[in-house]
Amino acid sequence: MADKHLDAKGLNCPLPILKAKKALKDMQPGQILSVEATDPGSAKDFESFCTQTGNKMVKASENGDVFYYEIEKC
Repeated sequence: MADKHLDAKGLNCPLPILKAKKALKDMQPGQILSVEATDPGSAKDFESFCTQTGNKMVKASENGDVFYYEIEKC
């Protein structure tokens, strides 16, 4: 279960990433941030974000037009 949730639906790049970065800043290592987004490019963006920041993509899925991510702060 996520420790914090970010609703980034309706936001386009780079806003979902910027909001996730800000949310993760206040979290402790090992905590999970769940993100909901509707930007089709967010899958690639969050994958790159995790690689660049050293955080771990625990889960990535989609349901219709909504993309779901769980990111563990490392």
